[in-house]
Amino acid sequence: MAVTIEDLYRNYGVLADAKDNLSQHKDAYQVILAGVKGGPKEKRLAAQFIPKFFNSFPELADAAINAQLDLCEDEDVSIRRQAIKELPRFATGENIFRVADILTQLLQTDDTAEFNQVNVALISIFKMDAKGTLGGLFSQILQGEDIVRERAIKFLSTKLKTLPEDIMTKEVEEYVFAETKKVLEDVTGEEFVLLMRVASGLRVLQTVNGRQQLVELVVEQADLDQALNPADPDAVDRLLQCTRQALPLFSKNVHSTRFVTYFCEHVLPNLSTLTSPVAELDIQLEVLKLMAEMSPYCGDMEKLEANLTILFTKLLEYMPLPPEEVENGENSASEEPKLQFSYVECLLFSFHQLGKKLPDFLLDKVDGERLKDFKIRLQYFARGLQVYIRQLRVALQGKTGDALKTEENKIKVVALKITNNINILIKDLFHNPPSFKSTVTLSWKPVQKTEAVAAKRLSSEEMGSGAATKKQITPLPRRDARQIYNPPSGKYSSSIGNFNYEQRGGFRGGRGRGFGARGKDRPLKVDPQLEELLEEAELGVGRLQDIEDNDEPSDNNAEKMAPSSKPMVSCGAATSPVSPQENLYWTEKLAEQTGSNPQGMDSVFWSHENGDSKSSESNTYYHNG
Repeated sequence: MAVTIEDLYRNYGVLADAKDNLSQHKDAYQVILAGVKGGPKEKRLAAQFIPKFFNSFPELADAAINAQLDLCEDEDVSIRRQAIKELPRFATGENIFRVADILTQLLQTDDTAEFNQVNVALISIFKMDAKGTLGGLFSQILQGEDIVRERAIKFLSTKLKTLPEDIMTKEVEEYVFAETKKVLEDVTGEEFVLLMRVASGLRVLQTVNGRQQLVELVVEQADLDQALNPADPDAVDRLLQCTRQALPLFSKNVHSTRFVTYFCEHVLPNLSTLTSPVAELDIQLEVLKLMAEMSPYCGDMEKLEANLTILFTKLLEYMPLPPEEVENGENSASEEPKLQFSYVECLLFSFHQLGKKLPDFLLDKVDGERLKDFKIRLQYFARGLQVYIRQLRVALQGKTGDALKTEENKIKVVALKITNNINILIKDLFHNPPSFKSTVTLSWKPVQKTEAVAAKRLSSEEMGSGAATKKQITPLPRRDARQIYNPPSGKYSSSIGNFNYEQRGGFRGGRGRGFGARGKDRPLKVDPQLEELLEEAELGVGRLQDIEDNDEPSDNNAEKMAPSSKPMVSCGAATSPVSPQENLYWTEKLAEQTGSNPQGMDSVFWSHENGDSKSSESNTYYHNG
């Protein structure tokens, strides 16, 4: 005979009145357990009554949990939500693991309200026993179905950091790290990113030794002991993902040497043949940017001279020779060299950073003819650079506030930062002997507020007086200011998500889901810190206008080019991606400002943060070369 509403209320009354003699009314509790087989009303009452008296009948614990689990799987969503809401009341003693395991499985629901209820229930049992709850979560991550595993990892990556220290004790965090290392033995690309976010957020790993352990984890995932197959998009993407995860961990005490060495020996020689895992990604520029960001944290390198030679050779490829002149002094009709500013900024910065470790490289390790060729290339690039900087300076002169917030002017700000960075680095290399003392911030990196405030104190009048003789030192970015890469959102999300890795096996081990199968690449741009960018742009333009135009290298005396004693312009800010149409528009506008009878003309090849390496096929500027 089916249990009715009246039966449930009557037996509930018996148990409620029994007080200290509850164990004598086992039959009454069994009637309540039978309520899970009744109608919707009976089930909703049973979902509330079963946990209320659960602790009084240990011999019926398994039957009670199973009855509540049946309600968690009911077809009626309202019954499921009520049953899930009451599940934490079963989480006592040895049952905590089982309840956590059940709740983790329930994360696979597609009902938003039910999913949120499961999250709330998991957080509540975390407060009862964090280690036991984690045991249930990691059990499903290691052995559960793919959808459960995926959502459990996402739960950990988003919720653990919100828990207070009295819950996430040192013992609990060490347990999380130990279990995370087990999971990392076999993960997809997205899982790797999320698990690294979990591990890097643990307080016990916020020491030098802790960050070094995290770097070692990434090194293991990156397979740096194996040669890179440039034709395998999966292998290339694995290297990029691992490098991005390691970047925020590097510092003066946690070195990037393993990664920088690998990039020099295996990546740069194959740069032109790398296969991009995503159609829209300029893989060459992405690699060079990562190399540049790692280079300041490189420690002692075993094959420094050999690796510097590889980097130097690659830099020469992007530093064109001047076009040949025919007898009448005009340029030949051959194709004009392309000045690839974004690539050159990365390569020059990397060479400048590693060159500090072997300052005599250009004089003692490079033969005379090759050094002469290099200086000719540097001089030609610098001449075009000076004209380009002047054009940008004119275009941005007098613009402040809202005027700088237009897309066109934001693009010009980025261009000014890149060209000014290259200009500073070229001046260092023109020293005799070459100098490696200047400090620049990479153009895509955020501006430090302390740096901007310090620069603001120097007015144009002070710069023109005695204060101008004092060199402004730009502080290095703090380690904690570097961005952690995240899965993408916005412009490229859908296309990245459509790239299918399913047929190429796992990231580590043999799960067969493939690296990045469920994941998306990190965004090609971090969120723009627009106010800082514009503030820095105004400072940079104002200070550039006070620098005389005779800074460009002399044709006959390139070796005497020393850095100006005037304050350096601080470069680097987060910016918004730009479209090819925007780029073409503003470069054509700049070209129109330079006059109608140029003596020389160079083709500008500009690579942007959006990964579009051919955003302008033949943008031109003019110089009096």
